Amino acid sequence: MDVVVLAKAAVMGVVEGLTEFLPISSTGHLILAGSLLGFDDERAKVFDIAIQTGAIFAVILVYWQRLWSTVRALPTQAQAQRFAVNVLIAFFPAVILGLLFGKAIKAHLFTPTVVASTFILGGLVILWAERRPRSAVRIHNVESMRPLDALKVGLAQCLARVPGTSRSGATIIGGMLFGLSRQAATDFSFFLAIPTLIGAGAYSLYKERAMLALSDVPLFAVGLLFSFLSAWVCVRWLLRYIATHSFVPFAWYRIGFGVLVFATAWSGLVTWAE
Repeated sequence: MDVVVLAKAAVMGVVEGLTEFLPISSTGHLILAGSLLGFDDERAKVFDIAIQTGAIFAVILVYWQRLWSTVRALPTQAQAQRFAVNVLIAFFPAVILGLLFGKAIKAHLFTPTVVASTFILGGLVILWAERRPRSAVRIHNVESMRPLDALKVGLAQCLARVPGTSRSGATIIGGMLFGLSRQAATDFSFFLAIPTLIGAGAYSLYKERAMLALSDVPLFAVGLLFSFLSAWVCVRWLLRYIATHSFVPFAWYRIGFGVLVFATAWSGLVTWAE
């Protein structure tokens, strides 16, 4: 395997890990990074989805004690059962949408122009959500969520099928708009990511298995490793950050980055691959 290709895989892994759980869109950053690196063919698209699994292992590691205690309590405790059901309820809307429209979305919306547009729009939504009064919060932990709350967050996650929207952004900000506290929305977003991203990665690898070869194993291994390491750092930092800060800086980052993509494309300074 070419060292340059492995280096690109490492960079893409770091981009995935650092952006997957922040409300700034990992898919959008991967599309833009892939465009700049020339790592944007059909195999690269499968790679982008597959390395999300590395980021998910970081979440499992950070939340391991909580996840394990929930699994042990499932046979006997109603609270654990309600939590598991809520995650499943939130998970299925994205599955159905992905099966029905995933191919069309990937074919027509995975472009830098779409990413830049949704970056800006998502930033404006975050600013709006953060300006709502804190009195609107009615759910302070994931254990207090009702099935209807979970369904609303699951429907919000469907918006993330559009690249640049951000799965984490849609679920966290959507959760806050639906009455969850910032901490509860973030926690539920992380838990929901486990079946969502593992399922997406496994399905993508299975569906596109014909274009992959044994020689691709080092490429995917490097991407998974760097995705895991950078996501582990990012998740631990984010959990500390949200205890005392809002998501407003991420909103301005999204808006600024979206404007930068449009400006560089319009000026000809950067040729973003469509």
